Amino acid sequence: MSQDVGVWIDHKKAVIVFISDGQVTTRTLESDVGAHPRYSGFQAGGEKKYEDRHNQDLDRYYDDVIGHVGEPDALLLFGPGEAKLQLKERFGRSKGRSESIVAVENADKLTDPQIVAKVKEHYRIAR
Repeated sequence: MSQDVGVWIDHKKAVIVFISDGQVTTRTLESDVGAHPRYSGFQAGGEKKYEDRHNQDLDRYYDDVIGHVGEPDALLLFGPGEAKLQLKERFGRSKGRSESIVAVENADKLTDPQIVAKVKEHYRIAR
């Protein structure tokens, strides 16, 4: 059974679209990652501590997304910011599975139906 997957992602949420044998299912994962820290004032090591915590939160979020994606035959990553590129890098380090990534594309904020439509279009599935 082949499985194609599309992931729309930003730092706040990921919408994962699974296509298997013509059936489409979705899962939305909300992120616990707060806004990127903006540090003002002087405190020895303070800025680095906030940055490290932010990066650890992102790593946990990406690992959660990767865990839900599994091992697809084909993977489309898309979204508005750098999260899709960070996920691609993290996915590649996770058991060397980057060969399943077929495309990484820029995309604006989309509604869930628009995300599903884009993934279907990418894999040329009838609506």
